[in-house]
Order: sequence, then C-alpha cells, then structure tokens
Amino acid sequence: MDTASTGAYDGVRTAPRALATEAVHAGRDDLARQGLHAPPIDLSTTYPSYDSRAEAARIDAFAEGGADLAGPPVYARLGNPTVARFETALARLEGTETAVAFASGMAALSAVLLACAATGLRHAVAVRPLYGCSDHLLTAGLLGTEVTWTDPDGIAGALRPDTGLVLIESPANPTLAEADLRAVADACGPVPLLVDNTFATPVLQRPAEQGARLVLHSATKYLGGHGDVLAGVVACDEGFAGRLRQIRFATGGVLHPLAGYLLLRGLSTLPVRVRAASANAAELARRLAADPRVARVRYPRLGGAMVAFEVHGDPHEVISRVRLVTPAVSLGSVDTLIQHPASISHRIVDADDRRGAGVTDRLLRLSVGLEDVDDLWADLDRALGAPRERQGAKELREAVR
Repeated sequence: MDTASTGAYDGVRTAPRALATEAVHAGRDDLARQGLHAPPIDLSTTYPSYDSRAEAARIDAFAEGGADLAGPPVYARLGNPTVARFETALARLEGTETAVAFASGMAALSAVLLACAATGLRHAVAVRPLYGCSDHLLTAGLLGTEVTWTDPDGIAGALRPDTGLVLIESPANPTLAEADLRAVADACGPVPLLVDNTFATPVLQRPAEQGARLVLHSATKYLGGHGDVLAGVVACDEGFAGRLRQIRFATGGVLHPLAGYLLLRGLSTLPVRVRAASANAAELARRLAADPRVARVRYPRLGGAMVAFEVHGDPHEVISRVRLVTPAVSLGSVDTLIQHPASISHRIVDADDRRGAGVTDRLLRLSVGLEDVDDLWADLDRALGAPRERQGAKELREAVR
C-alpha cells in the first residue's frame, strides 16, 4: 500500500462530483492504480526510518504548526493512512479543506476547546440544547472553559474579547430545534462557529457553506451507521486542523485504524441510509402527530431520521413496552432506537436548564432506522398503550368503584 501521507489523504483530485459519488469514491481515488478495490487497513503503531535527520526535521515541522506530515508515516499518534482516508472523505462531503478524526465525539470537542484555550481564548458562547455531555463539559469548566448560554438572537451580545468559540447544534439534540446557521455565523463575526452536524449529516446540511468554521460529528452515529464504531471528527480549514492534530498527538485521543476503516465504509452508504431512514421518520412523525396519546411531535423542517415526541402518559412505560424498537442510548444506526433524554442523554444537565431548553420529562427521542415503517408503527402503537379515550373510561370506572 502507498503510505506516502498519514494526514488528510492527498489522493487523486477530480472535478466537483455529486455528494452520492463522493460518498462512494472520496478517500479511495488511488486504489485502482495500486491494484486494489477495498481500502487496506494499516494497523502499524510505528514505522521504520533509516534517515533520522529527515525524521527529526519532519517532527519539528509538526511541532511548529501541526502540519500534515509529508512522506512515510512515523508513529500512529501522529497519523495513520487508513484514518487519513476517512478524514479526506468526510472533508470532501462537508466541503472543508480537511478533517481531523478522534477516538470519540467528546474527544473531538475537547480538542477544539483545548485549541482555543491554548491561545488564551477560554470563553465560549453556546446555544442550548446541546448533547448532554457537551453541555456538561462546558458548564463544569472541566477544561478551564467559561461558557455563556444564550439563544441564537443573543450570540452577538454575548461575545467578549476572550471568546474563542461559538457552539450550536442544529437540529439540536434532543428537541430537534433548528437555527438559521447563516444568521448565526454572521452574528459570530470573527469568532469561529462550531456546528454539531451529527443529526443532519452532510447529506442534509453542510454548515461550512453557511459560514461555520468547524463542523463536528459524533461519527459513532450516522457516519458509521451500524452501531459498531466509536469516533468523532472535526471538519475544518487547515489552519485550525494543525492545532487539532497537535492536541490529538499530545493527549492521545487518536482514532483506531479499524474504526477509520469502518467509518470510510459507512460513508459509502450514508446518502442512501439517511434518505431511507428520513422517509420512515417523516411517516412516523405524521402518524404520531395524529395520535391522541401523543401530546406533541417535533420533526425538523430539514428532515432527517430523528423524531422527538411527548406523550400524555408515562414515557417510561412506553420504553418498557417496545419490542422491535431497541431501548438504548445513541442514534444513527440501521435499526431504530428510543430513549428518554431526561433520564439518559441529558440527565447530567441541571434539571432547570434541561427543561428550559425544552427537554421535558415526557419527551422521548426516536432514532429511526431502516425497518419497514408499518412494522415500526405497529411496535410503537402497542408501546403507547390503550387509546386515551379508553384510558379515561377505565379511570372513571375505577373511581366509581
């Protein structure tokens, strides 16, 4: 295998291609000329070098600005050819110069915050709701970051001289609230905007085209797509990527090559999976909205495979009764998952802050997969229990007794 680059893979550049074509071919453009069809997996942790002077010069170049190392690989913490293929492919899908992959989505966000703090910019502005652990990382100040929470309209007024980052998730986890990303980017001025694009994926939205400098994914979700890989990635410009690579090297939050391989494979079917799951989700949202047992349904104008809904009854009972749908954390897999955010994904957020962001105690989050939509509805219908009218009649009879 050609291991001439360990950072963002620099294979054959082609004319602009449709997203579906890029999903299949990006990061793989050099394979045919190497006599390969499937991307190889490079599991090496270290690589031989007989020119220690040249090696030292390359390491110095990395230490200076986090540049993608030219030439053969050096050490797995500096970069890996298999991971680099995934980074290139994701950057092409998001329309950014490059991307930097990490061991998890939280490792990726931590690296961004550390990169800002390293330049003395420890203040962040953020819009709720965010993923619960992202909220906790900011609120607890675990990385020395101070956060100001606001709504999209308040971003400009919340900026300070030491603001290094603005964070927003749209559609948001778990309420699916959407924001005008172009307006948000304009409000940020020169401060970098980070958009968590995990729910939308580049199939539905490319935040860099709306002015975001950083696009974050929990690649564990739709990018992998099969519930068998843990990863995070930041798509960005080369300048910020250099800082992220330095932090990844120093902190060790590297992505394993096998995970990089699985993610690259997952990207090839991403457009098909997202569109099929979105069609299922839209139909389930329609049926839930018409059901008297459901108090409110939230489904993004953008579309997507996530549905949030509030029930009149006990949400924990709904979760206990599903059989086809899996009651589990995470999302974005080929199978359908359901969870109660107030108990699980957002439990770590202060209760008042959680409810203030619209994460109510009766809210359920549904990650819709690729099953037949009628089978999914039959399972949800059973899980929701008896229609409200019959529930009310039963309560009346019990009261009379």
